[in-house]
Amino acid sequence: MKIIKAKDYYDMSRKAANIISAQIIMKPDCILGLATGSTPIGVYEQLVEWYGKGDLDFSQVTTINLDEYKGIPKEDPHSYYYFMNDKLFDKVNIRKDHTYLPDGMEPDSAVACQNYDSIIHSLGGADLQLLGLGHNGHIGFNEPGIAFEKETYCVNLSDQTIKANMRFFAEEKDVPRQAYTMGIKSIMSARKILVVVSGSDKAEILKKAFYGPITPAVPASVLQLHNDVTVIADEAAYGEA
Repeated sequence: MKIIKAKDYYDMSRKAANIISAQIIMKPDCILGLATGSTPIGVYEQLVEWYGKGDLDFSQVTTINLDEYKGIPKEDPHSYYYFMNDKLFDKVNIRKDHTYLPDGMEPDSAVACQNYDSIIHSLGGADLQLLGLGHNGHIGFNEPGIAFEKETYCVNLSDQTIKANMRFFAEEKDVPRQAYTMGIKSIMSARKILVVVSGSDKAEILKKAFYGPITPAVPASVLQLHNDVTVIADEAAYGEA
């Protein structure tokens, strides 16, 4: 595991975007695993900027996203489908039929998860998987206590995750209680993993995840077992490491 200390959020975003850019340049038809949430936004903004300058070509890239809320339609601004189009896909030359997320409107969890696993398996997994780090150590929506061998499944979001997601919704009652997420096994199948961490509120969990014991109580700790992980953290997040 390589841990890179960035000066600030902008520097973290730029360093992460550099790694993703290199992946696209080295393998134009690569499979990128992508994440949502506030931390990766700067990464996507940097990629869009470089695309606008003619430095990047997304025309052969395929993407698979980590997760999607259950029961929220694609056109809803709170859906991750909407987020990805707004932050990245609508701003570069990627083929929309080469961008994949779990189907949040499929009511049958078994069907939704099986369909998404079939997509991931058919693509051979991600060449590079981008991850954020939740306050409780979750990656994707893999909450503490989840078994490491899971592939895509329907998760009941923890109270801590629901509270963290409240900032995106008008009221707490509007925050979804369930989501479809890639499991730890799916994430660990990526050939490279890139984790971005920002803010002093993530300092304690960064230390637990990457310097503490490997345990389902801290889902991100399993990344210590992967043979190609890069963590980029700004100074605030790296404070306790």
